[in-house]
Amino acid sequence: MYICAVITLSEENYLKAIYHLGKRGSQSVSTNAIARKIKAKASSVTDMMKKLAEKDLVNHKKYQGVKLTEDGQAHAIKVIRKHRLWEVFLVEKLKFSWDEVHEVAEQLEHIKSEKLTQQLDAFLGFPERDPHGDPIPDKDGNFAVTNKILLSEAEVDTKYTCVGVKDSSADFLKYLNKYNLTLGTELEVLSREDFDGSFSIRFNNIRLNVSKDIAANLFIKPN
Repeated sequence: MYICAVITLSEENYLKAIYHLGKRGSQSVSTNAIARKIKAKASSVTDMMKKLAEKDLVNHKKYQGVKLTEDGQAHAIKVIRKHRLWEVFLVEKLKFSWDEVHEVAEQLEHIKSEKLTQQLDAFLGFPERDPHGDPIPDKDGNFAVTNKILLSEAEVDTKYTCVGVKDSSADFLKYLNKYNLTLGTELEVLSREDFDGSFSIRFNNIRLNVSKDIAANLFIKPN
């Protein structure tokens, strides 16, 4: 597959944003949604979409939104692959905490060397997931699949294992660190409060009440 060789850092950020907003590039995305994600003016987004369309990285139709082309999707996946591999490296080898790595990986993901990416992957033992539980695409762009749900969808009196986070912001990760509620932690759902959607869970001999917002951002899988 041919991928345009001259793509700027800013253009890569747009491709990645469209990929995430469009459910892995499968859906069209509005320019307003992109503007909110990138924190840019709508006029700037429109100008960028024209540039990306000229490079055959997106299809942009007025009033119908923006969708990645095959080349655009392939390049977005390459950037995501590098980002998540660097997060693994930072946590496993340099002992960063999982709430510190995102911004650093945002810088490292734009390194162009394909050889570096492949050797980094091999050095790390070909990891399938980053420190936040997100799947790392392999060199062919394939993602590992996990049978996971959000804690907000859990059944009461059932045991689960934490496998990821929907919100990877530093504030949320620090909250989880505070209670040592990390990936791989086994928990039991004790009760759910119908009034506010909060949950009572038990893990590591701790009983904790978590809010609806927390439950809606923590991925679990049945034991």
